[in-house]
Amino acid sequence: MGRGTSSSPRRAVMADVAGLAGVSQQTVSRVLNGHPSVSPAARTRVLAAVEELDYRPHSAARALASRRTRMIGVVSFDTTLYGPASTLYGIEQAARRSGYSVSVTSAKSFDGDRASQALDRLNRQNVDGAIVIAPQLSTVEALRTVPSDLPVVAVEGGEGNGHSTVCVDQEEGAALATRHLLSQGAESVFHIAGPADWLEAQGRVAGWRAELERAGIQPPEPLRGDWSPASGYANGQLLAERSDVRAVFVANDQMALGVLRAFHERGVRVPADVLVAGFDDVPEAAYFTPPLTTVRQDFDAVGRASIDLLLKQISGDSPGGESVVITPELITRHSSIGNLRESALSDA
Repeated sequence: MGRGTSSSPRRAVMADVAGLAGVSQQTVSRVLNGHPSVSPAARTRVLAAVEELDYRPHSAARALASRRTRMIGVVSFDTTLYGPASTLYGIEQAARRSGYSVSVTSAKSFDGDRASQALDRLNRQNVDGAIVIAPQLSTVEALRTVPSDLPVVAVEGGEGNGHSTVCVDQEEGAALATRHLLSQGAESVFHIAGPADWLEAQGRVAGWRAELERAGIQPPEPLRGDWSPASGYANGQLLAERSDVRAVFVANDQMALGVLRAFHERGVRVPADVLVAGFDDVPEAAYFTPPLTTVRQDFDAVGRASIDLLLKQISGDSPGGESVVITPELITRHSSIGNLRESALSDA
């Protein structure tokens, strides 16, 4: 091998990205710096070229030129749970497609003080902005302490205390599941709710209750779980003892798994005796016994919307305070398919 040669491939430079995307280097620079005066088509071509070439601009030079770090901070909560983990993944993917890296601060639980400390740490890292996954009331309250010069988006953060927010329509998702169970012949729908201080749990209770009331049905008292299969199992044991339970809407799929186990052990047939629906559409839901009807949340859309709102603030195109609501989708499977009235007649 001759002197000055190397076995490693040459690292892509901005000119390579511009050539592949068919644009000028100035346009590439504008896209990478979040400048608004770039057409959507050109932006898409540049980002595709960046990904194909694995282009990584020199961070120090980029920061000096733009006074930005191209770093977004994320405050995350209990990534052992499917919802927060999927939300974080959607944000990371959307940030990467926009040319940003992500610094994550995560904890099993966040009270107001811990959330405030996490935001302070991110601000000291000179992140360009932050996304707070804020499913609990205490985390939402911590948003009051965000430095005024730090762009912030709250995910599932209620009204966001004046910050931009992105959320899935939890009430609509719960209403979809409840309406479906009623359409299958249930005279009422019981509910196993998530923890009372979670905004998502509150929204699902509200949607379930409102749908029953629209149908002229007095909602039964909801049972409470902690999102775990064990809590679903314990509540399923309680429901299995009752003769008036014909349908159950469970606030997440993990608790629904516990319910299915409890019903199986007690000889309660699903869906012949009781219809069951969950929420989240975890990858395993289609392989439960029976396959679980559930509400799907589009976490990729949540990630894209969160990054879009944050970049608008970073570029100065938005003062914040905007809101994006993502529509959920009902996924119907065998656990809720069946006419309970016909089943009752055939068993008589």
